[in-house]
Amino acid sequence: QVQLVESGGGLVQPGGSLRLSCAASGITSSGYDMGWYRQAPGKQREAVANIGTLRTTNYLDSVKGRFTISIDNAKNTVYLQMNSLKPEDTAVYYCNLVLRRTNYWGQGTQVTVSS
Repeated sequence: QVQLVESGGGLVQPGGSLRLSCAASGITSSGYDMGWYRQAPGKQREAVANIGTLRTTNYLDSVKGRFTISIDNAKNTVYLQMNSLKPEDTAVYYCNLVLRRTNYWGQGTQVTVSS
């Protein structure tokens, strides 16, 4: 059974940085995509960034130039480096893994950007 465990969320001031991590276990084959989604109160969940098997990346327009997604395949861990954080980045961030067209989700980690 695939499991995703996130860490790294917290409270940060505007302009600050955070690094989220998501460790995947129970993966029995290669060829998966991983990414990050977020959901703010009263809003729909949105895709923030993803990284494919060829390490191609995609980003939500509002985070381009500020967030960087990376992956350590040896550790089955994906990271999201978030710089220049803004109050509108406040949300619960969810790790996502897609394997054989099946979506797996982490439990979510809260990111709060506030002075």
